[in-house]
Amino acid sequence: MKQRRISKSIRIGDVTIGGGAPVVVQSMTKTDTRNARATIDQIKELQNCGCELVRVAVPDTRAAGAIVDIKKGIKIPLVADIHFDYRLALAALEAGADGLRLNPGNIGEADKIKKVVLAAKDRGVPIRIGLNAGSLPKTDNPELTVAERMVEAALEQVHLLESLDFDLIKVSLKAFDVPTTIEAYQSIAEKIPYPLHIGITEAGLPRTGVIRSTVGIGTLLWLGIGDTIRVSLTAHPREEVVAAYEILKSLNLRQHGPVLVSCPTCGRAESDVVKLAEEVEKRLQKIDKPIKVAVMGCVVNGPGEAKDADVGIACGKGKGVIFKKGKKVATVEEKDFLNALMKEVEGL
Repeated sequence: MKQRRISKSIRIGDVTIGGGAPVVVQSMTKTDTRNARATIDQIKELQNCGCELVRVAVPDTRAAGAIVDIKKGIKIPLVADIHFDYRLALAALEAGADGLRLNPGNIGEADKIKKVVLAAKDRGVPIRIGLNAGSLPKTDNPELTVAERMVEAALEQVHLLESLDFDLIKVSLKAFDVPTTIEAYQSIAEKIPYPLHIGITEAGLPRTGVIRSTVGIGTLLWLGIGDTIRVSLTAHPREEVVAAYEILKSLNLRQHGPVLVSCPTCGRAESDVVKLAEEVEKRLQKIDKPIKVAVMGCVVNGPGEAKDADVGIACGKGKGVIFKKGKKVATVEEKDFLNALMKEVEGL
């Protein structure tokens, strides 16, 4: 993995972004922001699975005003997502938003953005310049690629904010197309000192969206690019948080909760390893310790992988061997595989 790009450090609420801080996991609520109670409840679900920064849609003044009550009921910083009407950004700031996300492709005139920037500057509130490939401003150069247009638009907005003596900036350049997204981020990373929020926009349903997001986000992180991430899925936002941490864990960038190692099974398996692994995964969701648990199904790799985990089981015909910290601790009957394994896990 390449050396991580060290960006300027900013703070959104009490969360540090960039400057060598750990990659921050964020998500976005899918409730009606005007319904403060429902939005608070969903944010609490996100907090419980490790979300560190949350964004809410602000489609009108009622949604902006709801931020006051939402902030009272949550523990993580809140970012207001603003489109089309700059006055909503001003209202969100007044309501106590910890950060703003603006899409310059649909906010428009520089004087409107200037009003928002000056208000954010007075409050010390960072702004994310959030570019999406599907809503880019017009360009004078039709020969530019989509990635080049994204970078051009982002740089224009960065320069505008800098001209107002504002540097609490974060930037994102997202597309559905993975190569386009990677190209855009590689280019902008060399041109600005600010932290980058990375992700693949509109990635889709979990089965395919997680794959698309992992390829894009994982590649960028491997290249040393990225200070915050969101996995954008057509699903409950907790699925986004779980997927984000799995990406970070797979690259050894963050440790958060258990890692489950399980074999794919084959004709050598003499017990239902798939069912056992699924049940173990469900039980592990209630555990937040950064431990490694292995569920293995035969003698080829099973004992070695199980011994390498904090706790593991190597399953055989009717019986299995449980290992803990590399040492064999028990031989158990097949009917006891799950409970015996989880007893050792919970005892760590």
